Amino acid sequence: MTYALLDSGHGRKIERVGPYILDRQAPAALWKPRLPASEWNRADAVHHRSDKGGGSWEFRKRLPERWEATWGGFTFIVKPTPFGHIGLFAEHAARWVSLNAAVTAATARLGRPPEILNLFAYTGGATLAASAAGASVCHVDAAKGVVDWARENAAANNLGERPIRWIVDDCAEFLAREARRGRTYDGILLDPPSFGRGARGEVWKIEDGIHTLLDLCVGVLSPNPAYVLFTSHSPGFTPTVLKELLAERIHGYGGTVVGGEMSVPETGGRALPSGFFTEWCLP
Repeated sequence: MTYALLDSGHGRKIERVGPYILDRQAPAALWKPRLPASEWNRADAVHHRSDKGGGSWEFRKRLPERWEATWGGFTFIVKPTPFGHIGLFAEHAARWVSLNAAVTAATARLGRPPEILNLFAYTGGATLAASAAGASVCHVDAAKGVVDWARENAAANNLGERPIRWIVDDCAEFLAREARRGRTYDGILLDPPSFGRGARGEVWKIEDGIHTLLDLCVGVLSPNPAYVLFTSHSPGFTPTVLKELLAERIHGYGGTVVGGEMSVPETGGRALPSGFFTEWCLP
């Protein structure tokens, strides 16, 4: 069964995720819910945020540890996590369409499949989109568990045998090593978190690390690149901020830089804002 955003409001959202209905946080949903409380009470599980970080699920019926849901043309393995994530990030689907077009155009222009680097790749929605479009993909995330999860998603979409490199590593350290090796990529995708810790306890804060990270990304772009996508869910990192951060580094390649809001369409016609993006591509 597919994914659907059923309603949102009062800082929450209810979603049909495959055969189950989940009630989770949605900070941008400051309006009133459209559906009556009786519909919200049908949720099979409700996530509660902890003031110490993370949170927990209240399961109103027994749910499997994992199940499948489809969205944006792909099948995802769904697993509720303590932080409220489920492994499916619906707001990115529109960017997968742009990525598909960029990969197709690059293949025609380069005469070969482009090589795409996906950083902070998590459960791999963009990896699936790039691979399905014909690209060779390098998927990088610091957490082995989510890289394994992404591999499961690839297998669920019959992409397990595609040319995908699965890398468990700190993204900045990986970029620095790739630069020393002289390895380049035709496209780069990055979705850095607001805060995180590396495998050896390194602290990542986006406001401190983003400049170095973007410089490292530009350092591994091929001489004739095709696409860069930079997405964020961090407060203050608006489309204009993302666009300017990218534009000041990519201007020498020509093309265009655009930015906007990511959102998830609701069955009642609204759209729930869920982060921001900027992307660069050739005309």
